[in-house]
Amino acid sequence: MTRIVIASSLFFATLLLGSCKSDASRPPTEGQTQNIPASSMAGIKPTEFDPPADAPKAPRIDADRAFQFTKEIVAFGSRPIGSENHKKVEAYIVGKLKGVTVEEDAFQAQTAAGSFPMRNIIAKFPGKKDGIIVIASHYDTNLPLPKAFVGANDGACTAGVLLEFAEQLKHWNRDGYSVWLVWTDGEEATIKWSATDSLYGSKHLAQKWQQDGTARKVKAFILLDMIGDKDLDIVRDTNSTPWLLDVIYHASEKFAYQSHFFHTENTIEDDHLPFAKIGIPVADIIDLDYGYDNVFHHSVEDTVDKLSPQSLRIAGDTILETIRMLDTR
Repeated sequence: MTRIVIASSLFFATLLLGSCKSDASRPPTEGQTQNIPASSMAGIKPTEFDPPADAPKAPRIDADRAFQFTKEIVAFGSRPIGSENHKKVEAYIVGKLKGVTVEEDAFQAQTAAGSFPMRNIIAKFPGKKDGIIVIASHYDTNLPLPKAFVGANDGACTAGVLLEFAEQLKHWNRDGYSVWLVWTDGEEATIKWSATDSLYGSKHLAQKWQQDGTARKVKAFILLDMIGDKDLDIVRDTNSTPWLLDVIYHASEKFAYQSHFFHTENTIEDDHLPFAKIGIPVADIIDLDYGYDNVFHHSVEDTVDKLSPQSLRIAGDTILETIRMLDTR
């Protein structure tokens, strides 16, 4: 994961006090449509998403199984686009989704380093309400980095958590929206991170969903990235939709996980941006402080021993509870 962090702030005190900020997200660019039904949630306080007291609880993830998925992905080695390992990881993910409706969004991407085949993998779990909640993670590693770079935190752990979500969703009897799990491809730069050399898979999928009408049905797009760090500290991203971040924070409070969320604020460029630009409410759940002074990020030190199943549990439980809360609206 290559990210441009544009700005940083001090302790995010108002959030920790539980305040709910109004939606200050920018309007869509010219020629794009706003997701009116989901955006209308902006004026609702996070506590108003609480299900009734007698409503069934959300499942908790099996963090050890999610960690095992992570280790199995890492075992393939570096997995940049165009590589044999990349193909093996694609097959691995699809193979774990037996019995699930899977759509593969395959396309040829013209990148800064040439033309490459890419594939977004979408696992669909139908709901009883009209609408879709999307949970996403990229699974590729950075093309320019050494082959020893395995991206344990940067792509593998979140791809593994999505596989664990799939296991829970197979058996979770819900009355809410459909949930789509999306493994995005080509998130990383092929030469050097820029607006044009990054996010290839998410750009393609956002354009496709805008054209076929899917975007209008998406109530929320929640991205997971780099959440395996033993010292988990998830940043509040200013490119994300404020009301959705507030709901996620409130979900974390239910497990006393809130100390791991939103102590600092930054502006993050990640796979959520193409969806934000077409009016979909988005949230990037990411920890950008990986090792002292972020020393493990995009280095051969991004290995499984730096990660913790407990961090996967914190992020995973919070997102499953967020789905439960979003289902109420």
